[in-house]
Amino acid sequence: MQFEVWAPQADRVTLHCEGTTRALARDPAREGWWTGEAEAADGARYGFALDDGPVLPDPRSRRQPDGPDGLSAVVDHGRHEWRARWAGRGLPGAVLYELHVGTYTREGTLDAAAARLEHLVELGVTHVELMPLCPFPGQHGWGYDGVSLWAVHEPYGGPEALKRFVDRAHELGLGVVLDVVHNHLGPSGNHLPRFGPYFTETHTTPWGSAVNLDAPGSDEVRAFLVGSALAWLRDYHIDGLRLDAVHALYDTRACHFLEELSAAVDALAGEVGRPLFLIAESDLNNPRFITRRAEQGLGLHAQWNDDFHHALHTALTGEAQGYYADFAREPFAALAKTLTGGFFHDGTYSSFRGRHHGRPLDRTRVAGHRLVGYSQTHDQVGNRAQGDRLAALLSPGLLACAAALTLTAPFTPMLFMGEEWAAGTPWQFFTDHTDPELAEAVRRGRRREFAAHGWAEEDVPDPQDPATRERSCLDWSEPEREPHARVLAWYRRLIALRHAQPDLTGPDLAATRVAYDKEARWLAFRRGDVRVAVNLGKQTAAIPLGTGRVEVLAAWEPVPEPDPDGLLHVPGESCVVLTQP
Repeated sequence: MQFEVWAPQADRVTLHCEGTTRALARDPAREGWWTGEAEAADGARYGFALDDGPVLPDPRSRRQPDGPDGLSAVVDHGRHEWRARWAGRGLPGAVLYELHVGTYTREGTLDAAAARLEHLVELGVTHVELMPLCPFPGQHGWGYDGVSLWAVHEPYGGPEALKRFVDRAHELGLGVVLDVVHNHLGPSGNHLPRFGPYFTETHTTPWGSAVNLDAPGSDEVRAFLVGSALAWLRDYHIDGLRLDAVHALYDTRACHFLEELSAAVDALAGEVGRPLFLIAESDLNNPRFITRRAEQGLGLHAQWNDDFHHALHTALTGEAQGYYADFAREPFAALAKTLTGGFFHDGTYSSFRGRHHGRPLDRTRVAGHRLVGYSQTHDQVGNRAQGDRLAALLSPGLLACAAALTLTAPFTPMLFMGEEWAAGTPWQFFTDHTDPELAEAVRRGRRREFAAHGWAEEDVPDPQDPATRERSCLDWSEPEREPHARVLAWYRRLIALRHAQPDLTGPDLAATRVAYDKEARWLAFRRGDVRVAVNLGKQTAAIPLGTGRVEVLAAWEPVPEPDPDGLLHVPGESCVVLTQP
């Protein structure tokens, strides 16, 4: 088979494959590339030595059986026989479910997660969003310190397990989204700098030197990242990618990397004949990310909307620290603004940042499904000192209100695993670094960070303690007992309504109408004929609906018919979804 590697700074490159060595030759057609042939079948171990140095894994390795520092292994994707006949499932009308393979089950494997997919079918979600799968040192971790961007973490089951997972999901009618990290690589096991200028000092990120997207050599780096993204979509039949922290992709070139990536993904969608999409995580509140390329945008298909989360979280909890401060001043007004305009910070002053932030969405051109809305995510739970979920802070009634707002809002809703039954397990920050110095640095850094916010060091879980990961695993006995079973039934009902009521998936952000009373702590909004009313206060709230026939579609607590004046009396910490033509 043909082996190739980009190593523009090397004078000699040697292929080591199954105990044999072979000098590679420069490719006359591609500057910096080395090529050669060797006998190798699926599973064959190999690596490259640069200038007679140590044998290193392939930057484009499809498999790392012994972890990021071990030899690479050949993967013949053509050997897998796909069972599912899958036409694809696009983003409009979707309900996403964020899942971490290592804690979705105690086994922590893709096969064990696949065995639990029927739960998601019964729940009514349409897509599973897998947190990063690229290899990282050790066995357990969040996955955002991965390396080998074309490979699958071996403790999760490796490449074949991912194919089995995707096949099973597709058989059940579920799309699969994969979280990928292009803005940095892990601090351990990253051998890319030895091969070429994959990173640049021109820009810096919170993780160190930036990925080289615009300095000399960046053509090949961009091709490396685009190729990795397309490989997930093509070789593993993934339906979409969530792009981590795109605001940390520093690129001054006329054609931004994300524009290049979105064009390549759209071209692949046409080639394979099924919808493919990209979802960005960005804190810039810049509509350009989700504006079409023909309109001078970057052409991504959606982005996470933290503003909706922050407004909802402050309204529910009253928390006002850090970035919540901007929303906590008038949480109901902030929530109303995000429900109708998408962004809260759309050029407004942010006290957290000490400057103005964001710009407005053009609601006539941006469909609501291009924003992803949520009440919880891995970040918003796991980056709390003790990884406490909303279920640890709120009553079941307020959790029901959070669900109602998330699942009936004009955005693409996303759930974080276990949220649907008010999981009692936390989701904490855990690592399994094999480098003792790095492990201790992470441990000290985590405790120092939260000590600055008033936490005692002994109250901050040790990321390296295996018990931290164990505590974070879902308890699958919970959905069978109260109050979890009632919350789960509520989520199922709301998702069923979202699928059944066309008004709840309508694309027009401008069509949403909101009213609220911050003193009485209620908020109501209308989307077509569907009305949603949530009462976050402890006392019954009288919410004006106006006159007309009302049909209750779902209610957390029984709600009487509106009185003759059109007032709907909603019990405290409860919510209702109804139609009123």
